[in-house]
Amino acid sequence: MLITCWILYLAWMLAPWKMWTSTILLRIGLEIHVKNIGTGWAITMARIGTSLLLNKLKFLLIDISHTCLMQRSPIVAMPSWSAIAAVIAFMADLKHRILMVSDFFYPNFGGVENHIYYLSQCLLKLGHKVVVLTHAYGNRSGVRYMTGGLKVYYVPWRPFLMQNTFPTIYGTFPIIRTILLREKISLVHGHQAFSTLCHETLMHARTMGYKVVFTDHSLYGFADVGSIHMNKVLQFTLADVTRAICVSHTSKENTVLRSGLPPEKVFVIPNAVDTAMFKPAQQRLGRDEIVIVVISRLVYRKGADLLVEVIPEVCRLYPNVRFIVGGDGPKRVRLEEMREKHSLQDRVEMLGAVPHASVRSVLISGHIFLNSSLTEAFCIAILEAASCGLLTVSTRVGGVPEVLPDDMIVLAEPDPSDMVHAIRKAISILPNIDPQVMHDRVSFMWSLGRQAVLLGYDNRLFDMASVRTVAACKGYRGGA
Repeated sequence: MLITCWILYLAWMLAPWKMWTSTILLRIGLEIHVKNIGTGWAITMARIGTSLLLNKLKFLLIDISHTCLMQRSPIVAMPSWSAIAAVIAFMADLKHRILMVSDFFYPNFGGVENHIYYLSQCLLKLGHKVVVLTHAYGNRSGVRYMTGGLKVYYVPWRPFLMQNTFPTIYGTFPIIRTILLREKISLVHGHQAFSTLCHETLMHARTMGYKVVFTDHSLYGFADVGSIHMNKVLQFTLADVTRAICVSHTSKENTVLRSGLPPEKVFVIPNAVDTAMFKPAQQRLGRDEIVIVVISRLVYRKGADLLVEVIPEVCRLYPNVRFIVGGDGPKRVRLEEMREKHSLQDRVEMLGAVPHASVRSVLISGHIFLNSSLTEAFCIAILEAASCGLLTVSTRVGGVPEVLPDDMIVLAEPDPSDMVHAIRKAISILPNIDPQVMHDRVSFMWSLGRQAVLLGYDNRLFDMASVRTVAACKGYRGGA
C-alpha cells in the first residue's frame, strides 16, 4: 500500500497534466463503454481513471492534514514528501476490520466478557471497525448495537454446556462465512480455549485465508479427560494461527505445551487495569472493624470450597473481622449453609452477583481482598483491588505471583490452614498500608499506557487495552 502511494505521488508530482489525466481516462472509458466497443477495456480504463482520481483527492486531503500538523510542529524543515509518507503509513496502520469471537460475552458476566468489550471499545476509538460474534443468550438473538457503535451478532444457537455451543465443526460455517464477507473482515481475534465457537471460527477463517489471533485467558491441565480432549482440539485449531497472546509467562508455558505452537509465535501481554475507574475511597476507613472482601464466581475453580473452611476460622480468631462476599454460582449454597451453621449472618454479607460497574463501590468498603482461586492465568481482580488500595491475600497458583510485588500481596498455598495464616499476616501489616500509595504504584506498573511505553509503542496508543490492540493489529500486519 505504501509503495503504491509513493509511485502514484511521484507520478502526480512529475506529470504536467495532474488532475486532467484521471478525468480524460475516465471520460474515454465511459465513451467506449457507451459505444459497446471493447467492453473489457472500457471497464479497465474507467477503473484506472477512477482510481487515479480518488488517489489524487486522498493526497490533497493529506496535504491539508500535513499543513495543519506543520503549523503546530517546531520541525519546519521536514520535507513535505516524508511527512506525507508518515501520514499515509499512520492512516494505513489504523484501519482494520476485526471480528472478535467467543462463546463468552454480555449479558454473561466474567473476565473474558469484560476484556472483549473494553478491547473492542478501544479498537473503535483507534479508528478500527469491530464486530463481535457470539451465541444467543435467552431472548437476545440477532444483531445488536452497543456503546460506540459496537456491532454484535448473537447467532441463534443455544449454549450446550457451560455457556458453550454444541461442537458441529462445519455446521457453523455458512453463517461464519456470511459474516466474514458481509463485514469485510481483515483480522479474526478468538478468545478463550474452552470456547467452541472460537475454535470453529478460527479454523474456518484460516481456511478462507484470513489472519487470525488467539488469546488464551486460562490455564488447563494435562491429566484429566476434559483437558486431554481440549488439548487435542487446541493443537488442531491453532496449527496455523498467525499469532497467540497469553496473559502471563506461566500461561505461555502452559499454552505452548498444550497446543504445540512455536514459542516465537506466542506473546506475553499481561492484563492491565483502568486505574482511572478503580480509585481508593476519598476518606480512609477506620481500623476498629476489619472488612475482608471476596468478589468471585462461586464455583469450584475459584476456590469457593476453601472459603467455606477459611471464613469460620478467621471469624473465630478475630471478633472484629467481617466478610463481604460478592458473586454467584453453584457453590453459593455451601456458603449460605456455612453462614447458618456457624451463626455468622451478621458477619458474612452475601451480595450475590455484582455488576462490573459496581465492583469499585464494593472494594472501597474493605481493607483486605481475598482470592482463593485454585487456578489462575493472571487474575485481573487482584489488580482492581490493589488499585482501590486494598491489601491482597491470594493463593499461590498459576500466574498470580507475577501480578504484584511481595509487599503488596500475601501469598499462600491453596490450603485452609495456610490461608488463615496468610490472613493473620495481612492483618498484622495492615497499619503500614497506604491506599493512595498502593494506587499510585499500580498505576505506574499496570496502567496500559505504561505497558505500551515498556513495549515500545507510540503515545497515540495509550488507551484502554491498547497493548492488546496493537498486538492484534501487529499480528495482522505480520510484525511482533
